[in-house]
Amino acid sequence: MRLEGKVALVSGTAQGHGRAAALRFAAEGALVVAGDPIHEDALETRRLIARAGGTALAPGPLDIADEGSVRSWVGDAVGAFGGIDIVYAPTGTVRFGVVGSQPYDNIAFTMRTQLDSVWPTVRATWPHLVRSRGSLLTVGSTTGLTASSLPPPHAAARPTSRGWLVALTQQLAAEGAPYGVRANGISAGRPEDVASTAVFLVSDEAADITGANVVVDGTWSCVLPGVAS
Repeated sequence: MRLEGKVALVSGTAQGHGRAAALRFAAEGALVVAGDPIHEDALETRRLIARAGGTALAPGPLDIADEGSVRSWVGDAVGAFGGIDIVYAPTGTVRFGVVGSQPYDNIAFTMRTQLDSVWPTVRATWPHLVRSRGSLLTVGSTTGLTASSLPPPHAAARPTSRGWLVALTQQLAAEGAPYGVRANGISAGRPEDVASTAVFLVSDEAADITGANVVVDGTWSCVLPGVAS
């Protein structure tokens, strides 16, 4: 019960990383506020948490790119539980393509999607994290650290956007430090493995860890680009 009594906002809870984190946070005692544009699947995540004996709220459909929707989500969380201690923010959709053929629109779409999937949530939750001396966790990809020619081709939108996420997380750590707010990132592997790492990073056990980017990738970033692990 490493997160007992802490209020955790988790986006993208319909499936994948968001759902795995919501289930694991709840199992560790957190009060989870789930959100996803596919509201019925977010409700299913809430039901799974309740059946396991945890506590969760799924207020309504969440559009993480819309500041009004995010503010409503945050307001519901604060109204129900009194504050926010943890924010878990996985990133959004990318478009693949090689440099020679990928149009600028694909680059712009991917960059904007990454920004939209994180920034409105950061902005809306930041005052609450300052009050609670809370913890923010972004979830990206190892392609933000190293390039690869493994299929599908990742050049150039994905590594560019994910590298931006690493830099943003470090900046949030720097700006949050005077207020006791920690910000860390995970360059993600399998959802369940990422969720286990996430529990540690947002818990009091990691009280002196901020500005870190933890790689959870089963050796992918340890091999040369283009070499299958």
